[in-house]
Amino acid sequence: MTPAEAAIWDLIDHARLPRHIAIVMDGNGRWAKRRMMPRIFGHRAGVATVDRIVSLASEINLPALTLYSFSTENWKRPPNEVSALMDILREFLMKEMMRMVKNNIRFNTIGRIAELPPAAIDCINQVKESTKNNTGTVLTLALSYGGRAELEDAVKAIGRKVKHGLLDPEVIGQETISNHLDTAGLPEVDLLLRTSGEKRISNFLLWQIAYAELWFTDILWPDFQGTDFLQAVLDFQKRERRFGLSGEQLSPLSGGSTA
Repeated sequence: MTPAEAAIWDLIDHARLPRHIAIVMDGNGRWAKRRMMPRIFGHRAGVATVDRIVSLASEINLPALTLYSFSTENWKRPPNEVSALMDILREFLMKEMMRMVKNNIRFNTIGRIAELPPAAIDCINQVKESTKNNTGTVLTLALSYGGRAELEDAVKAIGRKVKHGLLDPEVIGQETISNHLDTAGLPEVDLLLRTSGEKRISNFLLWQIAYAELWFTDILWPDFQGTDFLQAVLDFQKRERRFGLSGEQLSPLSGGSTA
């Protein structure tokens, strides 16, 4: 942790960290364009930011970190950019696998992974196998992921169980749906970050962020620093999370903010 990061970390209540932070890593293309470089140059610069934020999340013992890495809509980008992104994914996984093992990070993915190239799937499976017994931060990459597609797949899975008599439709509730999502087993998202100045969700974790706090910044993802990440956590702790209750109903001892 750098001195600047440590200064913010000292202001944070370590007992009230978010359980799960999700990030829309936006702005790689614009970052490259401002430097008159190809978009892929920005994507590679963004990987360095991923390295730093993942390391910091592990260092502060964050239970779960989910990164929006490649959406279902991203398949519509130019083929050369998609191919380059898949190459970057493989490079990242192979380079970081041993560091994840060493730092007790468990690697996870969500999304329609079967749609990825076979070489990328092989890398994903290798890193998952190597880190499956780790008990620290769960790092999840959302790949070929879309919130609506995830809900569609969950509904189909539930429907198949009902069709075959394995599930009574009368007992289907929110827990049933959550258990059929890609994120089953992960904590609910407490904090969603988005870089680059855009203020929209972009089809990311639509079910899981129902009560998440949203934090937006104009900083482009390659310029995003550990201090920015910790500032978002600090801001999160200053917010009053009511979950449908009134302020008067919240315990005075909680300070009006619960993680």
